[in-house]
Amino acid sequence: MTTALALIAAVLTAGWGTAHLFPTRSVVRGFGEISTDNERVITMEWILEGVTLIFVGALTAAVTLLGDPSSTTATVAYLASAGLLVVMAAVSVLTAGRNEHIAYRLCAPIFATSAALLVAAAVS
Repeated sequence: MTTALALIAAVLTAGWGTAHLFPTRSVVRGFGEISTDNERVITMEWILEGVTLIFVGALTAAVTLLGDPSSTTATVAYLASAGLLVVMAAVSVLTAGRNEHIAYRLCAPIFATSAALLVAAAVS
């Protein structure tokens, strides 16, 4: 059960991170006429969120598939990743989660679901 929960969380998190990268250019354009510096900052932040999610998914998959998913190391990785995802969900709820576009509002539930799966994997 631990392996299944962790791998579902890994795929969900890394998949959302990958999907996050594709619209970067159109997201930045959606801000309209802004300074070059602001364009760069938004681009950087958008890409970094996607890369962070991919890393969390890859880390989860690695400790699950390459080690013992019931080990202390895996448990720590699952719980640390879950903690990060909870923080990201809270930030999403307080910021972009109030945006009219559905993709922005999906972030917090996806992060929270992945976090819950990882906690469940850690305690199973």
